[in-house]
Amino acid sequence: MGRRLSAADAEFYRRVDEVLHYLWDPCGVAGEPYARDEYYSYLPRVFSALKAGEGVEEIAEMLVGIEREWMGLGGGAKKAERAAKVLVNYRKKIFGE
Repeated sequence: MGRRLSAADAEFYRRVDEVLHYLWDPCGVAGEPYARDEYYSYLPRVFSALKAGEGVEEIAEMLVGIEREWMGLGGGAKKAERAAKVLVNYRKKIFGE
């Protein structure tokens, strides 16, 4: 990210990373230790959208778009929506929304 994050932002960034890797996981690599960095390139974009207040629908659409446009996959809407719900709930919990 290039700038120092507050403690809350750093915690949220870690949570976003975990959700993308373990829950969203469109490539199916969550169980592979060597692939822990598979979704790092999407992390700043998703984190920024969440910090900007995007809701479940917008985040799910973003994840499906990433799958289709950047990964060349079919775009798993159910997994994306599930991950988006968890991400928005983490944001609410961490930042007291």
